Parts: sequence; C-alpha cells; structure tokens
Amino acid sequence: MIKFFRKIRYDLTNQDKTSKYLKYAIGEIILVVIGILIALSINTWNEERKYRNEEHQYINRLLIENKKNIITFTNEIKRLEKNNLTIKKFSDALNTKTCSDSLLIQIANDYMVFGSVYPIFSPSTSTYKDLSSTGNLNLLEDTKLREQIVGHYEAYEYVEKYFQININWAIPIDAPLFIETNAIKFDSKYTKSLFSEQPIKNLANELYKNETYFLRNIAMHYWINKDCINYLLKIKEETTTLVQYLDSLAKKQNKND
Repeated sequence: MIKFFRKIRYDLTNQDKTSKYLKYAIGEIILVVIGILIALSINTWNEERKYRNEEHQYINRLLIENKKNIITFTNEIKRLEKNNLTIKKFSDALNTKTCSDSLLIQIANDYMVFGSVYPIFSPSTSTYKDLSSTGNLNLLEDTKLREQIVGHYEAYEYVEKYFQININWAIPIDAPLFIETNAIKFDSKYTKSLFSEQPIKNLANELYKNETYFLRNIAMHYWINKDCINYLLKIKEETTTLVQYLDSLAKKQNKND
C-alpha cells in the first residue's frame, strides 16, 4: 500500500501536475488523520471495555462479600439470642432456688461457656479496602452506588466501634466476678479440670454465696447482647438493601454482556 502511494506521488511529480499532487497530498493527510482517529477510537473503546469489566468484577465481589456478611450477622444474632437464653436460665435458677444442685451446676457451666462470651462483629471488608486503597472506587460509574458503598462500610466501622465500647464497659464489671470468686472453675470446656473435685452441694452453695456477683455479671452480659443484637439487625437490614441493589446491577451487566 505504501509503495502504491509512493508510485502515485512519483508519477504526479514527474508529470508536473502540481495542483493534482497537492490535492493528493491533502487527501493522503486526511486518510492518515482518519486512520489515527480510528486507532484512537478503538483504543478508547478497548480501555472503556477494560474499565467496565473491572467494574463488573468489583460489583460481583461486593455482592458476594456482603451476602456472606448477611450470613455472618444472622449467625451472630442467633448465637447471642441463644446465649441470652442461657443467661435467663441461670438468672431464674439463682433467683428461685428451686432447681436441683446438679442442674444449677450444669446451668452455671453453660453460662461460663456460652453466656459470658462477648458479642463479635467481624464483617468482611476486603473488597472495599481494595477499592478505596487503589482509587478504583472511581471505576463505579453509578454515583448512587459509590455513595451507598462508602456510607455502608462506614456504618460497619461505626457498629464495630460500638461493639468495642460495650466490651470496654463490660470488662470492669466482669473483673470482680473472677477476682472475688472462683467462677472460672465452672467453665466445663476449658478450666474445670484444673480444679480439685468438690461435692455438688459445695459447688451449689458457692454459687448461692456469690449470687450478687453472678447476677450482676449475667445482667451485664444480657444487656450488651440485647444492645448488640439491635445493631446487628439494623446493619443486616442495610446490608440486605445494598445486596439487592448490587444484584440488580450485576444482572443488568450480564444482559449487556
């Protein structure tokens, strides 16, 4: 092709057809410009397609991540509700004093293993950290989605801080129970075997003797469990809303592909 154009230029020059040569030269320039514009358009299209593919991948990752978070929140809500049932049984046993000594010991063991454990908030945030640390958040064309994602993960941080506030508040209340009593001996999962065997009656009397410490402790755990359940329910609802929106975007992108 290049040889072809060179031959035309050579023939026109030799024939001293200046005007025709100029017209040809202009036409050749126009063709070159058009070629460059086409190449740039193709490059731009390829870049845009690359960005949209990355956006699609991020949306799918966010969707998967937050679906898993909903499961995590649901399981933690169930765990805390179950723990509160354990706490309520222990409270009823200490207050009514109507259950057998062996049942009281079993209920105390259940409380130490389950009821005394702090609430946990551990959502996955790896995709958002990737988006924000790399600046790829701008890949998301949907402004509403960007704002929703930023606000959503800020809500995760807020809930996490609130869980920590509850734990920090609970620790000084927990401490006297383990300093002033041998409550740790009722942890049948880890520490019970470290203590010498005692008659069930003696263990039951020890629980009743330290009833004030135990009741204060279980009331505190019951309260923070309830409080954290409320936060989990709210953040689960917000996460479900985000998942629904991400799901609609992912389906729309799949249709366009």
